[in-house]
Amino acid sequence: MLGAAPETRGSIAAVVESYRAAGLFARWPVQYVATNGDGTLARKTLLAAKATRDFGVLLGEKRRVVVHVHAAWGGKAGAGFWREAAFMGVALAAGCPLVLQLHGNGFDPSIRWFLERAAAVCVPCEASRSWVKRVARHADVLVTPPPVAISVPELPVKPNLILFLGRLEAAKGIYDLLDAVARVRAAVPDLRLACAGDGDRIGVAHYAERLGIADAVKFTGWVGPSGKRALLEHAAVFALPSSDEALPVSLIEAMSAGVPVVASPVGGIPEVVADNASGFLVAPGDKGALERALRRLLMDRKLAARMGAAARETARARFSPERALPVLENLYESLGVGALTVSPREVRPVPLRKAA
Repeated sequence: MLGAAPETRGSIAAVVESYRAAGLFARWPVQYVATNGDGTLARKTLLAAKATRDFGVLLGEKRRVVVHVHAAWGGKAGAGFWREAAFMGVALAAGCPLVLQLHGNGFDPSIRWFLERAAAVCVPCEASRSWVKRVARHADVLVTPPPVAISVPELPVKPNLILFLGRLEAAKGIYDLLDAVARVRAAVPDLRLACAGDGDRIGVAHYAERLGIADAVKFTGWVGPSGKRALLEHAAVFALPSSDEALPVSLIEAMSAGVPVVASPVGGIPEVVADNASGFLVAPGDKGALERALRRLLMDRKLAARMGAAARETARARFSPERALPVLENLYESLGVGALTVSPREVRPVPLRKAA
């Protein structure tokens, strides 16, 4: 399995860590090779060199290797994907079955060659699956939902805290969220907004100052698992009014923690958030609807509790490790990988065309 180093910020490292925590690496003979990570150019270069060496050794030592690559588009001209493409090309040239797992969105149709030659393409939601099939109709695509098992204590009374987990940029709807918070604050004076993520912190802070709500906005920067759980424990609402998404792991984590969500109906979000049941769906850029949704959840705590409970049940039914992981484990077995230990699940064959 190839992907980001464990301490790297982003969905790939988060999903891989959830696999590890759920016991995937203990049950299956997975050898993880970190191909990229955060840090200086020198560190990234050393990491890439080590990954190239380790990958070459694995291909040389093993008679049969299934290569599972995690890839995001990332950076200018899809730099993140094309970095991993070198490993994928070597795997295909060596006759190894390739499992290509796509994270996020923004992928270009130019990746079609890899999509159609992979033994399986794994995506987080049906919206992503539809895109892959439009680009590469012969690709074998599986929806492999991210396993999420976040549990936080139930506070008797939650503070009026709205949580934003994501990159601080206009595409994620952070400026629309600030506008909505400024309007809601008139009715909820002790309202606070926690912004957890990297990005344009200075620009967002200046915008909050212009709106007169700088004292209500807290910036935490990127947070790890423990910091995220602490924020979810105290959050009354999770807000992600983004204009473009696949299926954000942060959204599933919030739902798993029983936090009602307000999000945009883009990508795979409408597949998991039932409007007016487990959260509210508001169109990107509709600041009025965003304000009304936030106001209702903050001022009607019975409604918020009901929606939070529905969100938690949805997450448990669809994204708990025992529900999410069997899809991937069935795939491994269909490709001839033998499990190290018996998994407590029923294995069902996954139809795949034979790898070239």
